[in-house]
Amino acid sequence: MSTRESKDKIAGYLARFFPGHDLKEDEDIFSLGFVNSMFAMQLVTFVEHEFGLTIENEDLEIDNFRSINAIAGLVGRKVAAPAAG
Repeated sequence: MSTRESKDKIAGYLARFFPGHDLKEDEDIFSLGFVNSMFAMQLVTFVEHEFGLTIENEDLEIDNFRSINAIAGLVGRKVAAPAAG
């Protein structure tokens, strides 16, 4: 999956929660006040299920989930990383 496809999926998911706001790829959803702790967990779950990834404790940094670009970057890094084993 390309970065563009990842960003489109992430943007589509976020758009369902922020109707009427044209969220830009680099907009900080935390500073905009759009995210509470429950939504943050939903976002992690979405990323895991949508992209077939496991989000590890070390991935749970706010900077990895701050924007569409940040989430897509996390997905790209996780997909590119060799599986631990």
